[in-house]
Amino acid sequence: MSCSTCQENWFWKKIGRCMRCVYQLTGLSLLSMAIWWLVFRDTPKSIESIALLCAFVAFTGLLMLHLWMRWVVIPLRTRQRK
Repeated sequence: MSCSTCQENWFWKKIGRCMRCVYQLTGLSLLSMAIWWLVFRDTPKSIESIALLCAFVAFTGLLMLHLWMRWVVIPLRTRQRK
């Protein structure tokens, strides 16, 4: 990643500050769910289907953490400093 936020080493300093990460996670979540729905919904117990669902859950969970930090935690921290 090329932005200065993403080049930092500590996870909690990065999360919620980079919109490029949010866009990528949104795209990956939508893409993985669309592929699962179109290809694997008939066989939900196959290894490929379960792996794709796990990837979807991971992408969506990280996206929710980004959005939570961006819209709840970071604004609360800035309000407390003022």
